[in-house]
Amino acid sequence: MKQFLLQLFTWWNGQTIGTRFFTWRAGTFVGEDEYGNRYYKANVAPLGERRWVIYNGVAEPTMIPTGWHGWIHHTTDIAPADEGFVAPEWFQPHRPNPTGTPAAYRPKGSTLGRTRRSSTPDYQAWTPGS
Repeated sequence: MKQFLLQLFTWWNGQTIGTRFFTWRAGTFVGEDEYGNRYYKANVAPLGERRWVIYNGVAEPTMIPTGWHGWIHHTTDIAPADEGFVAPEWFQPHRPNPTGTPAAYRPKGSTLGRTRRSSTPDYQAWTPGS
């Protein structure tokens, strides 16, 4: 019952009821990535081919691996599951988006940063006629 209510009222926990119905009605399963995300496609007459992902857990777009990112954005027509895509060794492993966490980037002088700006300005203000 809890899962049904989450799907009915939230969009960030997996799929909604509308997405579930559209996937059941028109979706063709294409593949699954190492994070458990499932990829689908459908040929919708006026729109052409439509591709989408159903996330495993919270909807976090940074959790789409490189090969699937190219497929979902129509950069390539062959899904990584069909072509046996292997990421090159120089690809970095996935890191979650740190925005809003203590690991987020905070520039020097930020109110949330570790360092504080000095009380003396590090610039000379411009005045007209000088």
